[in-house]
Amino acid sequence: MIRTATAADVPVIHAMVRELAEYEKCLDEARATEEQLHEALFGEHPAAFAHIAESDDDGEPVGFALWFLNFSTWRGVHGIYLEDLYVRPDRRGGGHGKALLTELARICVERGYERLEWSVLDWNEPSIAFYRSLGALPQDGWTVYRLTDDALTGLGTGQ
Repeated sequence: MIRTATAADVPVIHAMVRELAEYEKCLDEARATEEQLHEALFGEHPAAFAHIAESDDDGEPVGFALWFLNFSTWRGVHGIYLEDLYVRPDRRGGGHGKALLTELARICVERGYERLEWSVLDWNEPSIAFYRSLGALPQDGWTVYRLTDDALTGLGTGQ
């Protein structure tokens, strides 16, 4: 079962974000706090949204999708950028990841959004194979760039 996350889900979302960071070998970079997630998802001006995958057996959260709106100047409409998709390892293969992506695709169709996009690490072959099985295609010829930490501060402050 897939449902919209509630404020009560923040601790489990936070825990799964950390599990994902560990899987991606970047746990030291996962600095978000529960308070930050709560503000982003449920504050006065939510900037992100989340869905929870629950076990059919016991209703326990087994995965999540955290996403936000983007905008295509070429298409002239919003889309969804999937920041994180995670299913706990012992629950993979049960259709939870597909169900989460299906829900996001349903939202796109319902709202007239024309893109559902995300990034995947080059070495994550199981995820790449899964995404391709759904019809997702890599955007060859594009490279993601990111400013963080000192580089972001330096550019933002003119130093």
